[in-house]
Amino acid sequence: MDESALHDKFATVAGLRLRYVEVGAGPALLLLHGGSLGSSADVFRRNLPPLAALGFRAIAFDQPGFGQSETPADHSNAYRRDSIMGLMDALAISRASLIAHSQAGGPALQVALKRPDRIDRLVVLGTGSLLPLLEDSNAPDTSAAQARLDRRMSVREPSVDDTRKLLEANLFHHDLITPEELALRHANSIGPCFSAFCERQRWAQEHPKEPGGAPLYRRLLELRTPPLMIFGKQDRAKAFERASLLKQLHPKLEVHIVDECKHLVPWDAADAFVRLTGEFLHRSEPRQN
Repeated sequence: MDESALHDKFATVAGLRLRYVEVGAGPALLLLHGGSLGSSADVFRRNLPPLAALGFRAIAFDQPGFGQSETPADHSNAYRRDSIMGLMDALAISRASLIAHSQAGGPALQVALKRPDRIDRLVVLGTGSLLPLLEDSNAPDTSAAQARLDRRMSVREPSVDDTRKLLEANLFHHDLITPEELALRHANSIGPCFSAFCERQRWAQEHPKEPGGAPLYRRLLELRTPPLMIFGKQDRAKAFERASLLKQLHPKLEVHIVDECKHLVPWDAADAFVRLTGEFLHRSEPRQN
């Protein structure tokens, strides 16, 4: 199935109209995009048909305040996290495996730990917060382009050129930035999406993380089945070195590092992502819904 044949669908979750796209039949896979400006279910459009071809019902949705989904009054991380189970309930999905990119990795892990009766497997793509820090570095999980955008977010929306530069900062293969992809990403970076982005940034500034808490990556082995984790070798914030350290600290974890890949793993490493995910999930077939 060609990705152009995907059609927008909508479900109501906690009073909000959320947009999703899906293809295939079989065990459910719920794909969760990250939190960067412009993120949406469309991050996974090229991945949904190949995952469906492996025998899965692949579903990606615009989280509240992203893409074509409505914007909530609550911009907390907890609200976005709870929308995962909310969508599953709205679509009458009893069990699913989660595929989480970037910022979605932490919330996905929390859901999987809390509801093992509803979550089968977890696949993590490029989530820096689930990697240990190096002893000689406390580099933040951000890029220079993203940092520049954050500094001026209260001044104006990004231009098309800003959107292109952000994509270039997160992609190894710049040829993937077609005019169509750029236009779609930019449309998801302005208007209500930009306003919601600013509100999320303000919420994060007003609710900083408490220092001294146990790193979330230490809980990965608490999962009933350890997750599959895929990182780009050229990703930001020393992800290659930190992913390598994670493999040393926890040899039981399945951690893959893909060369010629930055932060947008579903784009840069689309084939490897689908192949590794299919192999991982088929080792113990999740139950049908």
